[in-house]
Amino acid sequence: MSADGSSYPLTETAETVLKRRYYLKDENGNPVETWEKLSHRVADAVALGKRKPKNYNDLRQRFFDMIHSMDFLPNSPCLMNAGTDLGQLSACFVLPVGDSMDGIFTAVRNGALVHKTGGGTGYAFSRLRAKNSSVASTQGVASGPLSFAAVFDAATETIKQGGKRRGANMGVLRIDHPDILDFISAKQNQEKFNNFNFSVAVTDCFMKALEEDGEYDLVEPSSGEVIKSLKAREVFDQIIDLAWLNGEPGVLFIDAANKANPTPQLGPFEATNPCGEQWLLPYESCNLGSINLARFVKDGAIDYERLERIVHTSTVFLDNVIDCNRFPIPEIKEMTLKTRKIGLGIMGMHDMLIQLAVPYASEKGRQVASDVMNFIRDAAEAESIRIAEKKGPFPAYDSAVNSYAPRRNAALTSIQPTGTVSMIADCASGCEPYFSIVMIKHVMDNDRLILVNKHFESIAKAEGFYSDALMAKVADSGTVIGHPEIPEKWQEVFRTAQDILPEDHIKMQGILQQSGVDSSISKTINLPSTATKQDVKNAYLLGYNLGCKGLTVYRDGSRDAQVLNTKKRSEKSQKSAVVSENGKRNLPDMLNAKRYRVKDQDQKSVYIIVCFDENEKPMEVFAKFPFDNRVDLKDKSTMWTTTCRLVSLALRFNVPMNEIIKQLDRSSGHMLDLPAQLSKLFKSFMAGTQHGFASTCPECSGKLVFEEGCETCRACGYSKCS
Repeated sequence: MSADGSSYPLTETAETVLKRRYYLKDENGNPVETWEKLSHRVADAVALGKRKPKNYNDLRQRFFDMIHSMDFLPNSPCLMNAGTDLGQLSACFVLPVGDSMDGIFTAVRNGALVHKTGGGTGYAFSRLRAKNSSVASTQGVASGPLSFAAVFDAATETIKQGGKRRGANMGVLRIDHPDILDFISAKQNQEKFNNFNFSVAVTDCFMKALEEDGEYDLVEPSSGEVIKSLKAREVFDQIIDLAWLNGEPGVLFIDAANKANPTPQLGPFEATNPCGEQWLLPYESCNLGSINLARFVKDGAIDYERLERIVHTSTVFLDNVIDCNRFPIPEIKEMTLKTRKIGLGIMGMHDMLIQLAVPYASEKGRQVASDVMNFIRDAAEAESIRIAEKKGPFPAYDSAVNSYAPRRNAALTSIQPTGTVSMIADCASGCEPYFSIVMIKHVMDNDRLILVNKHFESIAKAEGFYSDALMAKVADSGTVIGHPEIPEKWQEVFRTAQDILPEDHIKMQGILQQSGVDSSISKTINLPSTATKQDVKNAYLLGYNLGCKGLTVYRDGSRDAQVLNTKKRSEKSQKSAVVSENGKRNLPDMLNAKRYRVKDQDQKSVYIIVCFDENEKPMEVFAKFPFDNRVDLKDKSTMWTTTCRLVSLALRFNVPMNEIIKQLDRSSGHMLDLPAQLSKLFKSFMAGTQHGFASTCPECSGKLVFEEGCETCRACGYSKCS
């Protein structure tokens, strides 16, 4: 439905996502729902709450209207599980990890139960004693937090959440833990901890030592003793080095979070959920939902009157979710009912700014966003107070400790990832700017389908600068910036994530955090591939100074491939390929190359190395087994080597890429064999990227983008984190 209540159809992408992930299915796997039926299922189930209220029919209609029109959408577990036997509606949890074998493996068990029902988990490993510290009960030594994190990772890999939602974890270690240096570098090897995001809990004490170029203490958690001191600058530089390399670890500013802890009497925050927007106490869960701000612009202005109504209704909805939820373990139920935290967030913020013709990366853009978020927070609190007057405040509320008025929910707002949910609503994710305005979709017979952002298409046609040729140019360049056909005003309004300066991303996160966000914000600070380590350092320091509770940076392409050899463009002449008389290109002694790690049919690692000419066209392909001297790999290694030689020969004779792909597809017997892997890789090259496997969706072969702290496919809804 549009802003005035009229209907509009679901997009093709929305239908694809819903059919694959959300609609209930029969025994043969066929969907038995439509969007209307799903909306009724969710609205009816949540309206019941703890027990059927007197105004049930009115409430279920309000909930249905809000969801079906996409003014507001709850988180994925609610859309998937409301009204079903599973009935687990929460998205995220934090589980404690105690410093004992019982405490550790209880957490492993509880995490498995949470993942089985579709939730993500955060773990603080800061209580675990350091590696090689003594263990009195066994007269031995401890193996340290990382060894046990590997156990959690393996358990998550085994569960995989039934195919609907993948297991996702946040691993947190305090900056003053003795094993912090090992933790910082743990994901330098990208083959490890693939079911975890790692973040360092940075303290104000550390940041003060950093500012003064001094030392800070490492404390053994089991005894409270200071083990040694480290130079803050050296530790911070190591965090920066690894974040520059592949985006991890992130940083969580734990003292800033605890200053805003709404229930300090229950204990301090130690960890967040997997994407970092929910600081939760041990065993707490949070029930999330997002208002679609794209739906609240009317006649060039924000419709605050209608927005207030939806905030009130969505606050009631999320509070009801707590009462009708089926929690994975009793401890979570007890703690959740004690604090009744909800996370009312937003999506479509960039859509709202576009409709107002306000650039995202402008002071006005930040002020508009701040005003709207403050309005949402105030309206949510007003409704939560009204609910408390009828049903009572959250049980842990203590007027002697809590300075705010009695309300139903200890926390009200956060800004969470809305990857697949925003695809259903056809809007930008969370508070992120659009990642692209015009995209290319490859279809049958190597045809290219140009997909244009609905706002951009409408404005371009209305102002007379739309043309198929221009749209193709924008798609190929990946940006609206620098095209003289597009008025400068609209170039600024349609700047995408990678066109926006890192400091403008951080300023937006900072002002939203200070405006109306109780918990935290899931947002990615996009950096160009050319960004330096100093750029990463500046981003982290700015985020801290602006009051952010955590930060995730992503340097474009940093997770995609490892460059084996690069040279300046001025050296092109030294590596140009020369065409011989028979049409074969003779290659120079030095070529740029990238390495891609894949798995064969037996789940063994294989490395594919692709060499490129001066125009970044593939010229040679090699396959390398890490242990190809093993007898059991000899035949396989020989076969892969032969295939690579034939493909390389075809490339050097300038056989068209699509013809090579055809032959590879015909030779392919399994999605994990070499012809299939090479075909998939070459298709990504034809799509205009060398990002290869790490940026290709494993479910639909679409392009993955890194936003809201996670790799996401905007074509089918796949997300590595959810």
